[in-house]
Amino acid sequence: MKTSNRRFRALTGIAIFATFCLIVLGAVIRATNSGLSCPDWPVCYGFWVPTPAKLATIPNVDYTYLQVMYEWVHRFIAGIIVGPLVLVLAIWALTMRRENLRPGLFGIAALALLLVQGLLGGLTVLDRNSPWSVAVHLGNAQLVLAMLIGMYVSAGRPAQSALVWTEPVPRAARLLVLLVAALALSTIASGAMMAKNGASLACSTWPLCDGDVIPPLDDPMVALHFTHRVLAGTTALSILALFLWARSMRARAPGFSRDMHRTVGLVALQVGMGAAVIMLHVPVWTAATHQAMGVLVLASLVVTALHAAFGPETGVPRPHPKALARHQASA
Repeated sequence: MKTSNRRFRALTGIAIFATFCLIVLGAVIRATNSGLSCPDWPVCYGFWVPTPAKLATIPNVDYTYLQVMYEWVHRFIAGIIVGPLVLVLAIWALTMRRENLRPGLFGIAALALLLVQGLLGGLTVLDRNSPWSVAVHLGNAQLVLAMLIGMYVSAGRPAQSALVWTEPVPRAARLLVLLVAALALSTIASGAMMAKNGASLACSTWPLCDGDVIPPLDDPMVALHFTHRVLAGTTALSILALFLWARSMRARAPGFSRDMHRTVGLVALQVGMGAAVIMLHVPVWTAATHQAMGVLVLASLVVTALHAAFGPETGVPRPHPKALARHQASA
């Protein structure tokens, strides 16, 4: 792998990590009710940097300085770190398009989604952190992360990167992994809706809902909570089914089996964290860890889908014909 390609993947890895931290910090903000601790946007109480001294001049601030800092740091990471990183990566990826077009395509998509994300962030504040705006904001953040992962994986080469499979997988497996990833994304968004509506403990026991397999759904909070559990259970069972299928073909598709082993392990941890959220009555650390694990499950599915899509049947990654001709001529 070229030195420039390694540097590109390293910078993309930094962007992926920063985006992951941003999403987890969002869960902390939601769990601590800090979403409106900066009531205006893009500034915070009219200040770009709200110091304690500056906030002391504002009457009737109903939030602690720590809550304000949660929101401000979230905006700082998004606007000063993740935003410029994605812009640089998108431009860099486009300069490599003759050798490998795919990172550039993912980069353009990531940049477009990031612009949407900024608008959604402002809308979330202006809409007073309504549950639907929080869920859409979080869902779009997952798509940004998925595009960054796409840049990272597609920049690898099959003979030089352990992150790319060397064997084909059935087309049905590719489609099912994508469908389960979409289901996982819906589950994460429903969790944000549930938490923002104050329904995290509408079912106060686990795994049953206050002793019922299917609780009475006339209470909207119980219905919202139970919907999240149904989506989570369906996602977990779907991943388990994919895992068993991958094991059955591990002799001819060991990469698929390895990826699904990782994913099902993350799901097991996520189920445990979901139970802890209920049993411990939603302390901040469990809420943040639960969302972090959900993001990791989705990221694992995205990686699996990319590996399946970029397997040898689809030519990973196919060099540009002119670049290939130049290489053959120089050889």
